[in-house]
Amino acid sequence: MKKISGILLLLSIIFSVSINGQKKLTLEDVISGGRNFYKHLPKRMSFDFRGESGELVFTKNDVMYSRKPGSKEEQLLIVLKDLNEKLKSVDAEPLKYWPRMNWLSEYEVWFRSGNKFLKYDLKSADVRVLAKSDKSGSNVDFCLKNGKAAFTIGNDLYISEGDTSVLIAKAEKDGIVYGQEVHRNEFGFTKGTFWSPEGNYLAFYRKDQSMVTDYPLVNIETRIATVENIKYPMAGMTSEQVEVCVYNVSTGDTLHLKTASPVNRYFTNIAWTPDEKYILIAELNRGQDHMQMIKYDAVTGEKVAVLFEETDEQWVEPLHPALFIPGKNDEFIWQSMRDGHNHLYVYNTDGKLINNLIKEDIEVMDVLGFDEKGKKLYFLGTSGDALNRDAYSVSLSKGAVKKITSADGYHYVKVSSDGKNIIDSYSSLNVPGKVDLLNSSGKKVEELFSAANPYEGFDIGQIKLLKVKAADGVTELNARMVLPPDFDPQKKYPVIVYVYGGPHSQLVRNSWLGSASGWQLYMAQKGYIAFTMDNRGTSNRGTDFEQVIHRHLGKIEVADQMKGVDYLRSLPYVDTTRIGVHGWSFGGFMTVSLMVQHPEVFKVGVAGGPVIDWKYYEVMYGERYMDTPQENPEGYKAANLNNQVKGLKGRLMIIHGAIDPVVVWQNSLTFVRSCVENEIQLDYFVYPRHPHNVRGHDRIHLMKKVTRYFEDFL
Repeated sequence: MKKISGILLLLSIIFSVSINGQKKLTLEDVISGGRNFYKHLPKRMSFDFRGESGELVFTKNDVMYSRKPGSKEEQLLIVLKDLNEKLKSVDAEPLKYWPRMNWLSEYEVWFRSGNKFLKYDLKSADVRVLAKSDKSGSNVDFCLKNGKAAFTIGNDLYISEGDTSVLIAKAEKDGIVYGQEVHRNEFGFTKGTFWSPEGNYLAFYRKDQSMVTDYPLVNIETRIATVENIKYPMAGMTSEQVEVCVYNVSTGDTLHLKTASPVNRYFTNIAWTPDEKYILIAELNRGQDHMQMIKYDAVTGEKVAVLFEETDEQWVEPLHPALFIPGKNDEFIWQSMRDGHNHLYVYNTDGKLINNLIKEDIEVMDVLGFDEKGKKLYFLGTSGDALNRDAYSVSLSKGAVKKITSADGYHYVKVSSDGKNIIDSYSSLNVPGKVDLLNSSGKKVEELFSAANPYEGFDIGQIKLLKVKAADGVTELNARMVLPPDFDPQKKYPVIVYVYGGPHSQLVRNSWLGSASGWQLYMAQKGYIAFTMDNRGTSNRGTDFEQVIHRHLGKIEVADQMKGVDYLRSLPYVDTTRIGVHGWSFGGFMTVSLMVQHPEVFKVGVAGGPVIDWKYYEVMYGERYMDTPQENPEGYKAANLNNQVKGLKGRLMIIHGAIDPVVVWQNSLTFVRSCVENEIQLDYFVYPRHPHNVRGHDRIHLMKKVTRYFEDFL
């Protein structure tokens, strides 16, 4: 009894929802890529603001309308079929769905169709091509100011010039890459080109990975299987070298910024000053514990100054470029977790800290933009247990933070260009989706849309959001439990724990159905309890919560997950002899960890694309959380699941994509070898020609396999 009371210090049910019905879900209904995937989703309308007019723009099926806030009178703007007829005149691809429309004025929009960027005039119904990329091009980056598009073909970088393309950077040898993402997308950016504000310059990355060891992937579709090498810098090994270049559009000249040595450095989050004179780069050492914000002269390439520095014993992770304040060429917003939460700081271009905008324990999740006068900034953020996400505004002069959204739930918002109106789209555990129009103070002006329950008439079990004490006995963790539709507390039910547990994740939220996946709903329908918990090390709850995992991946995470399991085992309706676990990627690592470390608890596990030994993982991610194998040999040894294979007692199936470029196949293959050497039985399945995850229609095959494994053995 002492053990039980200590475990359950406990668990409060925050919300619950029960949806009763008769029809049964199928995997085809709930799995992305399935034939019926979209059939049961909330039928949403899209809303936006019409240029600077403040009018609402919204779509109903294939027709776009506008109206003034509060008015019932609708004005027809565009019919998709008519727009496609116009696209024929400029030889543009027809649109199957509404693209993202970018409003230039009350009557002009620009959008992309295929390889073309187009402008449409609502008054004249004329369409014209603003720019186009080569049809074989990728990494396309359009600049509205100059009407040009940067794009890559292979490892070369081009810029469009009307109907032609200009080569501006050609890879000199194998291993050189221009204009593409660098540092394996580990610092918040996913592109390699950066237009200056007026389009006079293009900054871009030059990546030299010729010194990185080739990693072989095998193509089995050739008559004799062939090797397809990728560059994969593993933790503690030689990494790529990156430089930043600047192309002058008018002269055609290119210069290289005179940065520090590219060896063992990360050049992240490039930002231009509004006057196009300078470039700001957040530069990080390989140890990722020391960041410098450096200002460069965009014309000469010279280093001008180190504006400020940040250090942290665990890691510094710049994820957002400097954001300049409208009307102020010399002041910008910088996001940093230096004080324990992701907060906003105002700096000038001389490096002086002007203001710390947020003093509260609010985690900034997304900056939305400024009001018309640049006096106020809007952002999405969370606080406390991070179940809800709300919209806030903050005064740039006074730092006064105001919460705008009030409805319980998880919010996404759009702010009008004048800052007077806000489109608030949200859901919560028992609200499929609502869209409200708010004024700048957050007062509801009108309800724009309310989604119907997409699972009406289906057997969906009760969903509960819970609190569980972490292994430290203090921290409260968020958990979600889905009960079978015909739940009877007098019966015993098997449990499937779905786990991820790694950085940059949050699986439990106060959004529709608690963010439960369709597969979890399906398994609950089949008589399982589906359980998920966000352990320490996951995101959106501050640095203390996230960084506790440093140098010891799998230790705290597993300890916390076991507290969730202890809670499950305390419930009279849980069959403690039938507990399973499933996860992918970091969740695959967690699944195997739980199976080998707690064989007395877990009967069945399915691990997808698991990291087995962190020395096989890439430099940028691996070394942030574990340092190098040379610096942290004990941490790597403790996290190496090959050393723990003898603990495996239950039924474990590992699934891996044969050309996985993220968690390379070597990880799970070494585990298979360890099982064979130790006479441990293991089930294994490979998806040929699939990368890190199984997408599209093949995902139905994957989830049928996962489901059948639990059906057979749990």
